[in-house]
Amino acid sequence: MRHLKAISFLFGLAALMTATRAAENRMVGFEKIQVPNPPEAPLKGGVWYPASQGSSAAATSWPGVYSNVALAGKDLRLIVISHGGGGSYDGHYDTAIALARAGFVVAAIDHAGDTYYDQSKVLELWRRPKQLHRLISYMLENWPDHQLLNNRKVGAFGFSNGGFTVLVAAGGVPDLSRIGPYCREHPDHDLCTAMRQAGMDPRNPPIHVPKNAWVSDPRIQAIVAAAPAFGFTFEKPGLRNVRIPVQLWHATNDRHQPNPYYEAAVRKALPISPDFEVAPGAGHYDFLPPCDKRLAAIKPEICSDASGFDRAVFHAKFNAKVVRFFRANLGNPSPPE
Repeated sequence: MRHLKAISFLFGLAALMTATRAAENRMVGFEKIQVPNPPEAPLKGGVWYPASQGSSAAATSWPGVYSNVALAGKDLRLIVISHGGGGSYDGHYDTAIALARAGFVVAAIDHAGDTYYDQSKVLELWRRPKQLHRLISYMLENWPDHQLLNNRKVGAFGFSNGGFTVLVAAGGVPDLSRIGPYCREHPDHDLCTAMRQAGMDPRNPPIHVPKNAWVSDPRIQAIVAAAPAFGFTFEKPGLRNVRIPVQLWHATNDRHQPNPYYEAAVRKALPISPDFEVAPGAGHYDFLPPCDKRLAAIKPEICSDASGFDRAVFHAKFNAKVVRFFRANLGNPSPPE
């Protein structure tokens, strides 16, 4: 009997390894999108998806990713991505590609007013969840292949300001009036010095939250929040409605968002214990993909890692855990090979 169990286990292990290798080699499609955002200009974005071979496939700048290829599969789960402050829709391309290879359709947008080319509305944080809501509606209702998506099981991934965004989209309600007291107590923290450099008084920030500003989206059934910004603005009453699975990531060397005011505050306030993941030795920006030489020369503050920390090795593990979390909580089926 033990012999038969061992054989069964080995067959199961072999099947799992074969499936994993197939996923790693699976073709990924990519297309640019524009999401209606009235009365403003459409939101720029992109979609990564499991693809079938197409005769007109055109290679992109990402290895193994092609445009002009057809979507493979049906009843596919959608994951939306919210980038960090001053970022862009493709800022987490490696995570998007890993999810697409695992069978998810992944969509992301530039958050208008908080991108690398326009930070004119960076403190109007309530704009971000509304934009994410519009992205989900576009993908499920108007995207050309929307009929192949499961409209009841959507996931969301966010980093930094994006982590804050997905917490709100999952039902969180922050108290931005806590920023002033926080900066009066911690004037040397990055958030407060950045506001001061932008000509604001961080002790009395000019933030006027509109009525009914915080938009949640019940279609979202699981979220990953990596180093969520403004964590200290959430207290237990503000997160009491976040009752879906949450994977929460903390970087132990995060000097941009120092402990215990961010992830620790969110973890403490969530009504259901999250899947709490710790990245030893990682800094805040290590949740972004490894930089090429060009970007490293332009943005050393984003690209420089601590001595002994290998961002590429970390991302292989990070992306695998994100994929496993969404698979476990959204039940994503694999597309046909």
